[in-house]
Amino acid sequence: MTQQTDEQPGISAAIVVQEGRVLMVRRRMREGELSWQFPAGGIEAGESPEEAAVRETLEETGLTVSAIKLLGERVHPKTKRLMSYTACDVVSGTAHVADEEELAELAWVAHAEIAEYVPYGLFEPVQDYLDGALTK
Repeated sequence: MTQQTDEQPGISAAIVVQEGRVLMVRRRMREGELSWQFPAGGIEAGESPEEAAVRETLEETGLTVSAIKLLGERVHPKTKRLMSYTACDVVSGTAHVADEEELAELAWVAHAEIAEYVPYGLFEPVQDYLDGALTK
């Protein structure tokens, strides 16, 4: 028998690549060891992970993006939250800290710099996507 629980909603992250760099944000409030991460937030009722990634990117960074494809899902080893990762293309706008309550700063990170921002490594499907997208 499966029990229904009122667990926290899943989190959707946007993997936004532009001009050979990936967009990362630093939250004002750390989530354990997480400091730098991808634009992300809770998936709302009736929303797909891809739709949430697009919405959260706009809310947090002011960028309008379109979802390319869902890269994968997992329970995050640090936060224990269900995570979805969506590859996105920039449609319009210039990235900036649009949600000043949530974000401290953002950066466009080159492939060789990812380990400086995320020393514990990325989810393998995300790393595989970035290996291809950032080394062209």
